[in-house]
Amino acid sequence: MRRSEIVAEESIVCLQSALNHLREIWELIGIPEDQRLQRTEVVKKHIKEEGETTILQLEKDLRTQVELMRKQKKERKQELKLLQEQDRELCEILCMPHYVVDSASVPSLEELNQFRQHVATLRETKASRHQEFVDIKKQIILCMEELDHTPDTSFERDVVCEDEDAFCLSLENIATLQKLLRQLEIRKSQNEAVCEGLRARIRELWDRLQIPEEEREAVATVMTGSKAKVRKALQLEVDRLEELKMQNMKKVIEAIRVELAQYWDHCFYSQEQRQAFAPYYSDDYTEDLLQLHDAEVVRLRNYYEVHKELFEGVQKWEENWRLFLEFERKASDPSRFTNRGGNLLKEEKQRAKLQKTLPKLEEELKAQIEMWEQEHAQAFVVNGQKFMEYVAEQWEMHRLEKERAKQERQIKNRKQTETEMLYGSAPRTPGKRRGLTPNTPGKVRKLNTTIMSNATANSSIRPVFGGTMYRSPVSRLPPSGNKPVATSSCSGKKTPRAGRHGANKENLELNGSFLSARTFKGFQI
Repeated sequence: MRRSEIVAEESIVCLQSALNHLREIWELIGIPEDQRLQRTEVVKKHIKEEGETTILQLEKDLRTQVELMRKQKKERKQELKLLQEQDRELCEILCMPHYVVDSASVPSLEELNQFRQHVATLRETKASRHQEFVDIKKQIILCMEELDHTPDTSFERDVVCEDEDAFCLSLENIATLQKLLRQLEIRKSQNEAVCEGLRARIRELWDRLQIPEEEREAVATVMTGSKAKVRKALQLEVDRLEELKMQNMKKVIEAIRVELAQYWDHCFYSQEQRQAFAPYYSDDYTEDLLQLHDAEVVRLRNYYEVHKELFEGVQKWEENWRLFLEFERKASDPSRFTNRGGNLLKEEKQRAKLQKTLPKLEEELKAQIEMWEQEHAQAFVVNGQKFMEYVAEQWEMHRLEKERAKQERQIKNRKQTETEMLYGSAPRTPGKRRGLTPNTPGKVRKLNTTIMSNATANSSIRPVFGGTMYRSPVSRLPPSGNKPVATSSCSGKKTPRAGRHGANKENLELNGSFLSARTFKGFQI
């Protein structure tokens, strides 16, 4: 065999060996079948010596590719190892299972990308849970300090005392952490409620016992906060005041009765409802009587709080009603026209506004009361009477009062008009008129149909129109009832005839003290 043939055979063996080694590498690094075919085609092209590629160049190219693939294999294996370490660390902190991957094989680019995304998600989860843990931990520490609570369980010690990075951020631990915070917040709220109740009791006893201000200031430091030492101090003060209360029984009961009366007013209790609480009128100041008063105050306080909205609405109506009546009273006062500074106009506007506001407020209260009565299956009463009946009664009383005032004004005007018809606009007693015979002192001359003659019909009635008084040229009858004595007129005119009486009858008729219903210069008779 020739030397060239031997070299050719050796080249074929070497090429076959190189191809087998490439396939092993491809298999090891996990190159898919379609990519292997593509790479084999590339090798085949090199073997055919296209482009005048020599065997030596082909061997060099293949060796270069092999080195490149080995480098890629190494890099992928290193990245896989790093990702596995990060996954292991994050999963231990989050108490989650590890990511499943074949460590013996070389991962593909897609598998590495998926692994990277998984690790990134774990980092985000860790950051979120860690922030939640830090926030909850701060609130837990504050609650424990407020309650003077020392961590007494292993979990509480892990939360408060251990390093934050060492805490397992599992979902179970986060849920337990939230539960612990809720429990502490409930205890804190309960403690605050107890402390606030003690403070309210202290203020109540201070007022009832009339404790001086300097003595109250001595415990001012514990009138805020809800720590255990504050609660203890408040309880001691309550105990002291309760003992003092027992020593001042009468004084305390009388103070409670003042408070009871205030609640009766707020709740619009009628006199019958107030008298129903018989202990209020007892003089036997015992501890039992005190307990009865305390219980009644608590009951009334709760009753008022439950119906506070309705009572405030009724109170608002009462205030508006009183203001409305005051404006009505001022509107009927003649002296209001001496007003200066525009107050009269302002009052009229307010009165008109109230006339619109009151019915609207009554409708709102009516709807609220109907809803309340349906809910509680009982009547809502004010001063022992259904509220809407009470409102209707107030309006009716107001109407009757206006009617009464109107009638009084009419009677007064009628009497004033009658007086002016007799004596002029400036009333004088008949005994002081000129030209009349003297009368017995203290007696007033009466005008009636018996003493009114036709001759007097000419007597001027100008006092009704203009207020000027003229004497009749014919003298009036003397008190004795004798016939009138004719006197000469200073003007020399004739005595008016009786026939002219009919002309004046249209303006004035005298029948006893009765005057016709004709309007004279602004007077309605």
